[in-house]
Amino acid sequence: MIYEFKLSTEKQGFSNITKCLNQALGKSGTVNSGGVKDGLCVVFCPHTTAGITINENADPDVVQDMLLGLDKAYPDRKEFRHMEGNSAAHLKASAVGSSVNIIISDGRLLLGTWQGVYFCEFDGPRNRTFYVKIIGT
Repeated sequence: MIYEFKLSTEKQGFSNITKCLNQALGKSGTVNSGGVKDGLCVVFCPHTTAGITINENADPDVVQDMLLGLDKAYPDRKEFRHMEGNSAAHLKASAVGSSVNIIISDGRLLLGTWQGVYFCEFDGPRNRTFYVKIIGT
């Protein structure tokens, strides 16, 4: 089953979507009722100026540092030719990537203690969509 989620974003930022993934996993059924015990959770972003990543969710300064680093690595340049003027956002989205895979073990997402899954906006504000696919036994 594929689950669709929608969110509204700011100009640029990371939205923690880990709860949405747990919600999709819960909808796949409980382990006792034949739901997914072991498998894979695939998260996909269908946008060219946004992405998905896994990173620390304990300290919000990490998100700010990542945005600062991406701005420094991929600054907007007057030489860019893309007529929409958002080439830096395309570069950031390509660097971050459009999907992540998370192992499901014993009916739970196998994330590290400090890890969360983030929707990364680089060209907002926008209304965005992402998809979650739960695969397993």
